[in-house]
Order: sequence, then structure tokens, then C-alpha cells
Amino acid sequence: MTAILQISNLSKTYASGLQALKPVNLDIQRGEIFALLGPNGAGKTTLISVICGLVRATTGSVLVDGHDIQRDYRSARSLIGLVPQELATEMFETPLATAAFSRGLFGRPPDPALIERVLRGLTLWDKRKDRIQTLSGGMKRRVMIAKALAHEPRVLFLDEPTAGVDVELRRDMWALVRELRDAGVTIILTTHYIEEAEEMADRIGVINKGELILVEEKSRLMAKLGSKTLTLQLQDPLALLPPELAQWQLTLKDSGHVLEYRFDTNAEENGIPGLLRRLHELGIGFRDLNTEQSSLEDIFVSLTGKRAEAAA
Repeated sequence: MTAILQISNLSKTYASGLQALKPVNLDIQRGEIFALLGPNGAGKTTLISVICGLVRATTGSVLVDGHDIQRDYRSARSLIGLVPQELATEMFETPLATAAFSRGLFGRPPDPALIERVLRGLTLWDKRKDRIQTLSGGMKRRVMIAKALAHEPRVLFLDEPTAGVDVELRRDMWALVRELRDAGVTIILTTHYIEEAEEMADRIGVINKGELILVEEKSRLMAKLGSKTLTLQLQDPLALLPPELAQWQLTLKDSGHVLEYRFDTNAEENGIPGLLRRLHELGIGFRDLNTEQSSLEDIFVSLTGKRAEAAA
């Protein structure tokens, strides 16, 4: 797999002295889905704006399929589709006219058949002649995606693509993203829905306070930083944890009816056999047990100290 997007030593410091981006080095591989996570003000939108040539970097460079976004802006930008967070489109226009006009802005010749395919793929064809102002919020979001796809970009940025849409529509959008990836489009998305990244991404980057603190394949990230929790439903509640169980760092919950033990998935010895033997020796019985893998949200919190609701 080759890199279609190469980001080298990219930083942004504003005139006020605010360093919105610390030096970022990142390659995005052709045909992958890359999710960028981070709390409010982390620098996600600034990074996208610099990559797309909307904001000039203080240092560094961005190559889009070999084209420098500053020195060869027209060629580089023609390879990029951008769906911003804000619904920025002409409300009195129609989806059909908006998509066709957007294609023309990039110097592409008219292609009614392609515009039809894009609109049909986004379930907008039946609404193609309706004024955008009459559409629902989810449909307006789809119009934004149609605009971004009209000139056939090879790299698509989705900045909070499912913000404000219902769960059903969000699932439809996920399916669309996969279809685009299967067609060879490279997808970079920011999201504050952890399950969105967990569901779709091939790789995940975490940015915090302008610094890209981690980039990892999703499966490896889960394996490296994940943990599992063993939950025991006790036969009889415990008022306190016996001192004989101190080495396992257990947590007593649900008025003493539930015992939780969190362990490292990468450790050679997880401690579970010894724990179960000691419970038997102490006469502490349990009715049921189960294990649960830590979620991507748990990992995100461990890295940034912020819940998913704070990421945007």
C-alpha cells in the first residue's frame, strides 16, 4: 500500500502566539479509512484546513499524490473532497444543480451520468429538484457529500460527517463510506462518536493539544492498550473485600453483589486462575462470570483524559 497523502513536519502557530498544531508527521495510505480523534480544540479541524490548503502552515509540507498543496495548489486540491462540519450550501438551489456546479468549479467537464450516480448513491435522486432549504438535516448533510464527490476526488475528508443525524441515517453513511473506500477513495474522518471509528477505521490517530500523540492500526491499538474486565456475580454479597484478595486490585460493586477484576491482555499471567482458587479457599462463591474487552472509548480516555462526548 502506498501513501497518497504525505504530511511532513506540519505546524501552525497563529499571530497571537497560539500553537494550534505541533509538528505533525503522517502518511495516509491509498484506499484506507483513517479516523482522527481528539477533544474540542485538539487541532483536528486546523489540521484538515491546512492539508486542504485553506490555512497556510507555519512549517512543513503536504503532498497529495505527489502534488504540493501550496506550490501546486490547483492539482493537489482537485484530488481532495472536503465535507466540513458546517452546512455551507445555497439553500435556494437544488441538489442536482449544486453537485453539477461544484464539479464545474474544479474545471471538470459536465457529466450528468456521474452526478446521477452520486445522487442515487446518497439517496438524493428523488430529491434532486427540491430546494435544499426544504430538506431534512440529514439530507442536507448528504448534499454536502454530493458536492464533495462531484469532481471525483481521490481523497475525501469528512469532518464530523454524522453530527446531528439519527442512528439509522448514521448507519447509511457508514455503508456509503465503505462503498467509497471499496471504489478506491481514501477516507479521512474526524468524529466524536467513538463507535464510528471503532466500526469503520483501518487506522486511528489521536490528537490532543495540537500534538498527534498516537497513530496505530485499530486492531493493534486495541491489543496494545486494551484490557479486559472479569465480572463475577457473587452468590452472597460482600460488605468489604477480604485482605487476602488485595494483590488482585479488585473492585466491589452493586452493593457487594459484583466483583470486578481488570487485567492486562498482554500480560503473560492474567492472574485469573489464582484469583478463582483463592475465592474458593475463602468460601466466596459466584453464580456467573464473564469477561469484557475494553472499548476504544476506554483507550481514548486513557490517552486524553476526556470522554467521547468532549471530542469534536
